Amino acid sequence: MNSQSHIRRKTARQIRENAAETAFMRNHQEHPNNGEEQTHINTAGEFNYIANFSKGLHHNAIGEVDPISYKSLLKAIWSGNPNDFEAIVLGSTRKLVNPQAGLAYDLEGPDSHSQKINPAPRIDSAEAAGEMVEDYWMALARDVSFSDYGTDTIISGAVADMSGLSDFRGPKESGNVTVNTLFRGITPGDLKGPFLSQFLVLGSKEPKYNLSPEDGFIRYGTLLVDQRQTTVQQGIDYMTDVGDWLAVQNGSEPDVLQNVDPPRRFIRSLRDLANYVHFDALYQAYLNAGLYLLSAGSSKDIGNPYENSKTQYGFGTFGAAHILSLIPEVATRALKAVWFQKWFVHRRLRPEEFGGRIHFHKNNMAVYPIHPDVLNSDALAQTKAEFSTPGSDNYFLPQAFPEGGPTHPAYGAGHATVAGACVTILKAWFDESQIIKTPFEPNADGTQLVPYTGGDILTVGGELNKLAANIALGRNAAGVHYRTDYTESIKLGESIAIGILEEQKLTYNENHSFSFIRFDGTGITI
Repeated sequence: MNSQSHIRRKTARQIRENAAETAFMRNHQEHPNNGEEQTHINTAGEFNYIANFSKGLHHNAIGEVDPISYKSLLKAIWSGNPNDFEAIVLGSTRKLVNPQAGLAYDLEGPDSHSQKINPAPRIDSAEAAGEMVEDYWMALARDVSFSDYGTDTIISGAVADMSGLSDFRGPKESGNVTVNTLFRGITPGDLKGPFLSQFLVLGSKEPKYNLSPEDGFIRYGTLLVDQRQTTVQQGIDYMTDVGDWLAVQNGSEPDVLQNVDPPRRFIRSLRDLANYVHFDALYQAYLNAGLYLLSAGSSKDIGNPYENSKTQYGFGTFGAAHILSLIPEVATRALKAVWFQKWFVHRRLRPEEFGGRIHFHKNNMAVYPIHPDVLNSDALAQTKAEFSTPGSDNYFLPQAFPEGGPTHPAYGAGHATVAGACVTILKAWFDESQIIKTPFEPNADGTQLVPYTGGDILTVGGELNKLAANIALGRNAAGVHYRTDYTESIKLGESIAIGILEEQKLTYNENHSFSFIRFDGTGITI
């Protein structure tokens, strides 16, 4: 081996060691949960796990998990033994989703166990009640077009009811939930412009293909991918009676294919958005955004070494190939981190499970420590009025998906963590301050785009933040997540992406930096 090859070999090893040391020096924090798993007991004095995820396990007639079944899950969680995971006692044929991903290590970025999210709100708290009230209103408002929010009576009812909650932590104006803040995110840009991010509607600006933004096509090489989606018919919700709800909790597997609405549409309502996040590849919205920004000639971040180079373009480093590969690269690492939180720390019940607790409590079939903010809400009264049948008062949270939520715990959220990671990469790469000059929004039936005529100035950074909120909260609109699943998980994803950028920085020959605005509004340079 010649001396130059030997030097390169040693340097490559040193860089890997330096990256490993960077990862090692990150503090592994403690992981407290809200303590509910060891709080609630039944009449026999045994823990009944009523505030914890148990979907897919054995349940009794009112949806409380069989302790033997739940303890078989805990045994696997505590031991980490693959054989114990194979011995988990399920309720039917539906399998649990990949709990062992939370035990995986990684070769890049923060270790999945090094990142912390706060304990989830307890089932008896006003915060959890507020989150459930929001989920009920999202279900009731699924078929209201975003363009009709200013005039629709369901929306005005939601605004009034949610403004009266004692601990609702979504965005507000002058202390109240308003039409302009309803169902929106908490990050810079979320309250500006149309409900839907421009990156879910705009198409590539590519003159040689004769495309304009209102065409809504994203260009994948020679393929043109229409931003209009196949959606589902309005007015069809699931798991609103005892039989269907209990069967799904025990692990039945209803057909996930629903009644398709024949015209393809731009996303115009929460139902359309829920359908999008039912079937999406987790990083696809951000890959589309990256392709759009690249084809639109959007300015790169000032730290890109090739932005002002006189002799070179970026490609494998600091070019299109680099950024487009980073998006899925951070996604898989984000998933490992949030899967650890889901299975090994919090084990928070899904909203559909919480809705079952509310149903049986309101029908005097059980007594649960549920905060009165949800029990006395207009959202619950409206749900009863719309979904009850003769002889039965139904308070189940209506689900957009036939199968309800996936068979993994609610907190944190996979979609939201991936959103936080991927959007962080895009904000690091592109000029967040760049103004989107010709914003659009879907018309009432989603068949075409119309110019946005409001006075807000929309920026790349703000619309990327809104994209993360739309995708994460779209899962809430389906009935499968809570607001804190979004707010905590985007920060987790952001932290994973920052760690990956820190370690990758060691590997480049170019002089460069990454600068962007974090979700909390503070700036960071790597």
